[in-house]
Amino acid sequence: MSLPRPVMRGLLAKRLRFHLPIAFSLSIVAAIAFKYAVTEPRKQAYADFYKNYDAMKEFNAMKEAGVFESVKDVEK
Repeated sequence: MSLPRPVMRGLLAKRLRFHLPIAFSLSIVAAIAFKYAVTEPRKQAYADFYKNYDAMKEFNAMKEAGVFESVKDVEK
């Protein structure tokens, strides 16, 4: 008793009809999950940070700490 020969003709097309929709749906689900798990919280964190951010206050704090070498204290 021998095994039947495998059907090779049309095998790729048959497997693609099964696997391609699964691949597309999984990629869409992954993109949506990334958007709501990573991108949206990151945008919210940036918005919260810059809501009360004072650039001049930050600059003066860095100047007082000696971070900048080329900034001189000019009294008015």
